[in-house]
Amino acid sequence: MAPPRISLGTMPTPLQLAPRLADALGISRLYVKRDDLTGFSLGGNKIRKLEYLLADAGARGADTVLVCGGPASNLCQAAAAAAEVLDFECELILYGDRPSPPPLNLQLAEMSGAVARFTNDDDRSSVDELAITRANDLRADGRQTFIIPRGGATPVGALGYHDAALELAAQLRAAGTNAASIVVGVGSGGTLAGILSGAAALNENWQLIGASVSRSREEATVRVQELAAECSGLLGIAPPSMEATILDARGAGYGLRWPEADRAAELARQTEALLFDPVYTAKALATLARIADDLDGPVVFWHTGGIGTAIEVVARKDLI
Repeated sequence: MAPPRISLGTMPTPLQLAPRLADALGISRLYVKRDDLTGFSLGGNKIRKLEYLLADAGARGADTVLVCGGPASNLCQAAAAAAEVLDFECELILYGDRPSPPPLNLQLAEMSGAVARFTNDDDRSSVDELAITRANDLRADGRQTFIIPRGGATPVGALGYHDAALELAAQLRAAGTNAASIVVGVGSGGTLAGILSGAAALNENWQLIGASVSRSREEATVRVQELAAECSGLLGIAPPSMEATILDARGAGYGLRWPEADRAAELARQTEALLFDPVYTAKALATLARIADDLDGPVVFWHTGGIGTAIEVVARKDLI
């Protein structure tokens, strides 16, 4: 039986040639997979994951979703918008203290009716314990809860990117080409894990390259491989025999500005009018710029979104 899915986004997202950015990077042919255009709120890549996660929540009888992340989380903003549309109650479990002024994503989430609760601890993992505590409190009051962890990085969430890999393969065939390399930013790992699961299912000979913005290469590699195997298991298929290559893209650290990434984002804006955020996509593009000379054949850069943060950086230079 196929896992349940709710339709939220507008799929397939475009696969766009980026010749001017390709020239600037010294790449023969560059495509951008436009998951900044998933078409629901400003959710970007989180929408594919939420289609499965919220369907799972509904199938389990949940009436309240607890969404974990940071104050500027794309996932939290998108989940709050989806919860409002789908009639779930939504609470955000956020690390740190409430910032003043609140980031745009948090403002949008609260406009959708989400209640934000802060751990008052800057450790990102602090949300995990508070989410469990809050879920237990709500269940004691008769509520049915569903926890969505940071990044929506679960085997169920990764199903959205298993589908996306199949979507990309079809688009490349329609364009009369195939990708040698696919580059994507990696945070909690669910996006790349799903792509890995889908690519393996199709037996695609893609070189999958993840730019890790928050975890070490070693930790991210293990996490992606485990999630990919569990995602494949949900579909009744064998774990991927192929592996993704993870590169360190943290710069000064998660959420901290990196001059290389800022330059990469400006290059994308100038050449193709693409908006990249400094936390994920800009660092991934900076990583692609570093390795461009080592890549043969067509390259796909997977734009995962973050448009709310990208816009806010322009207005608030001190955002991160």
